Amino acid sequence: MIKLGVNSVLFKTLPFSEAARLISLCGYDGLEISAIRGMCEHLNLDSWERQKDELLAIMADNELAFLATEVAALDPERLLPAFAACQGLGIPVVNVGSGGRQDDQASLDAAIDLLAQMADAAALHGVTLCVKAHVGAAIHDTATTLYAIDKLKGVQGFGIDMDPSHVYRASELPEEALPHVLPATRHVHIRDCKGRGPSPGVPQLQTCGRGDINLDAYLKTMVAGNYQGPVNLEIIGPELTMEEAVTIAAESYGYMNAILRRYNAR
Repeated sequence: MIKLGVNSVLFKTLPFSEAARLISLCGYDGLEISAIRGMCEHLNLDSWERQKDELLAIMADNELAFLATEVAALDPERLLPAFAACQGLGIPVVNVGSGGRQDDQASLDAAIDLLAQMADAAALHGVTLCVKAHVGAAIHDTATTLYAIDKLKGVQGFGIDMDPSHVYRASELPEEALPHVLPATRHVHIRDCKGRGPSPGVPQLQTCGRGDINLDAYLKTMVAGNYQGPVNLEIIGPELTMEEAVTIAAESYGYMNAILRRYNAR
């Protein structure tokens, strides 16, 4: 069964305990705890050891699993404590973007070198470091993702986070791009997208089923390729009310769960 979760950044105005409660009520199996500096730090990488017991109790009380954490920045000063936190909390995946500049070969190669170093460090903690194609970054489309996969072949602790919204904004069809990167994919960030960008649209239009991406075909392709990792809804944008965030989470769960049940993956 494919596990569905939500990045807690959707509930960035709320304490983690309330975010977890609402995510559980929406029907999700787990969550991706946000450690994005300056945006949402439900996981504080500077004090995670003091948080540990409380976080684990919250997850147990709500019958949720930690599916991932998002650090976002490819920054050793953030990632090294993140790997330790993940080992201590039982979080299997750390998600980042590559940073760097689009269409700049030197920037791409530098990002890949750093990914290799950080993936090795992740492996020592039993964690997988996943990178996704991101609009404007060095790794930004399927071609640059495949280049990174080839360069990092055999590197322990490395995987791809396949986010259809960024691939769609790179003028590709995610359902056609997915099979090429699926063998290296260890995590899926998911949301819908209105238009080709550069923005994915307001949070409401990132709700699964409200945008322009053929997420039905994407999820069908994912299942057909025997993907077994987590799928986490990631909605980025302005602060939302509790009601707005719950609406997005619940509607997206119903949409994804119905599709995955149709393909016998739930």
